[in-house]
This record gives sequence, structure tokens and C-alpha cells, in this order.
Amino acid sequence: MIPLYDDIPSRRFPIVNYTLILLNVLVFVWEVSLGPEIEVAVRALGLIPAKFLQSSGLERWLPLFTSMFLHGGVWHLVSNMLALWIFGDNVEDRMGHLRYLVFYLLSGVIAGLTHVFFNPLSPIPTVGASGAISGVLAAYLVLFPRASVYTLIPLFLFWVEVVRIPAVIYLGLWFLSQLMNGAFALVAARTVQSMGGVAWWAHIGGFVAGLVLVWFFRQPEPRRYVDEYWPW
Repeated sequence: MIPLYDDIPSRRFPIVNYTLILLNVLVFVWEVSLGPEIEVAVRALGLIPAKFLQSSGLERWLPLFTSMFLHGGVWHLVSNMLALWIFGDNVEDRMGHLRYLVFYLLSGVIAGLTHVFFNPLSPIPTVGASGAISGVLAAYLVLFPRASVYTLIPLFLFWVEVVRIPAVIYLGLWFLSQLMNGAFALVAARTVQSMGGVAWWAHIGGFVAGLVLVWFFRQPEPRRYVDEYWPW
């Protein structure tokens, strides 16, 4: 399933969300420009659980932030930015610009720490905005439970259909898939830590963080009346 758009319009320009998308794209262009040196950059700026637990100071904490803006490939970048484009503007709308930025980064940090907790011996660099975006998805679920997500679903080899799916169902199924894959990753922990793969528990940690943090970062929804004199 590929989400295309939702049915919740934004009331104000999502400057922070667009800036985050732009930064991720620019960093990816920089990654590509490095050529063979990209591996050195990823090991320096990506989040490596084993290295995180062995280091201290800036060397320990900086990768929690820098890893959010690195991506492992075009599809990794596109899928993350598409989700941020669809869901992030509405969350920023309800939180406000600065609150949304802090919420996004904090969700990403908690996602990274969750990944470290479940993979403490892993020498594999973890990169991507998925953890922070998972927090955004959770906030969207809380703030807009009645929204719908228009989703592209391939039915047959040459036939696709755009289906309107309630956000509760779409995001609920997404989170369930992360839990199932995360459980499998725990069973196959040694293989996952030695070969790399998707950081499922970072997604789970970011989502749970978003479910909790949204109550502290959201702003009251503006009241709307049928005319300018109601209810006075």
C-alpha cells in the first residue's frame, strides 16, 4: 500500500515540515556526491548501537540527530518523505511550528534509543527519518482519528486501485506490521545485528513516543461557530 494524500487541509503553511523534507533531500544529494566515501560518512554520522554504548559526550549523542537525516537509498528517502509530506503538515498545524520541530526531533531521539536498547551489540549503522516520522504518524492518529488516507493498492499485475482508508485502520495496520516484524527481529536477533536490516524497534519506539508526547505538544483546536455572533 502506498499512501497518496489525506483529506485534512492545513490552515497555515507548514514551513517546518517542508524544511525537514528539503534538508533530507539535500543531505541525500550530498551522500550520493561522496561516492565510495559514503561508507566513512555513514559510520561517522549514523547511529551504531555498540559504538553509542562505548562512547561518551558529543560522539555519543550527535549521531542520534545526524542519523535522522541520512538515508540508505532512493526508495528509503522517497517513502519516508512521502509519509512526512502527507501527515506532517497537519500535525505541525495543530502543534505550531516550534513545538512540531521539537516533537519531531524528540520522537527521533527516542526511536534511536529504543533501537539501541533492543540491539546493544549491533555494529551496523542505522540511518533514516523513519523513527521521527513514526512519531508524526502516531500524533496524526491521535489528532485526526476521523481522517481518511487515499491509498494506492496494487490488485493485479497491471491494475492498481486508489482506496479511501480511515486513518485509524491505515495507521493501526502499519503499527501492527511493525510489531510483528519487531518480534521476528528479536527472535532472529543475532542475524539481524550481524547483517543489518530495517530498524523495526526504532519505528515502534518512535510511534509510542508520539502517542505520549502529542498530549504535551498539541494546541487546542480552534473553535468554529455557525456565524460570528454565536454563541453570544
